[in-house]
Amino acid sequence: MDTIFSKIINREIPADIVYEDDLCLAFRDVNPQAPTHILVIPKKPISKLAESLPGDEPLLGHLLLTANRIAESEGIDDAFRLVINNGEGAGQTVFHLHIHILAGRPFTWPPG
Repeated sequence: MDTIFSKIINREIPADIVYEDDLCLAFRDVNPQAPTHILVIPKKPISKLAESLPGDEPLLGHLLLTANRIAESEGIDDAFRLVINNGEGAGQTVFHLHIHILAGRPFTWPPG
């Protein structure tokens, strides 16, 4: 799978990386939808959440816990939103699983 995110993982495209470990990478979104907008992506190529497998369960949990740690390090751990778009109809534009961490502005419910 060759996406803009895989190119960021492989350092073929620069990004403002805020976190990295053996399983995932997190970086600031270049088109932010909130004052804080960070993407957390697995290094394993999974195109969308619906295509994850039972064996991916530890990785998926790791992504969520990592998002929480990043929120803490960014000082937004008291008010942030996590978003996963699954498929084109849900607004997914890059087909590499990713979690949006959004914060720094009021959010409404239901979301757009």
